Amino acid sequence: MLQAIRSRVLIGDRGQGTVEYVLVILAAAAIALALIGWMSSDGLISNLFSSVLSKVVGFVKG
Repeated sequence: MLQAIRSRVLIGDRGQGTVEYVLVILAAAAIALALIGWMSSDGLISNLFSSVLSKVVGFVKG
């Protein structure tokens, strides 16, 4: 009888971990999108890519 009660309690919690992971991923994606939006409005992303590209080209030539 006790085993039946335990199994019924555990069945209700099966998807809880998956939902928590999905919520964390959604929160991280929202933060990343907000950060990208802020950086693109200031031109930081284009400056970052230009800097990285020029360094890569310098390493290849040098």
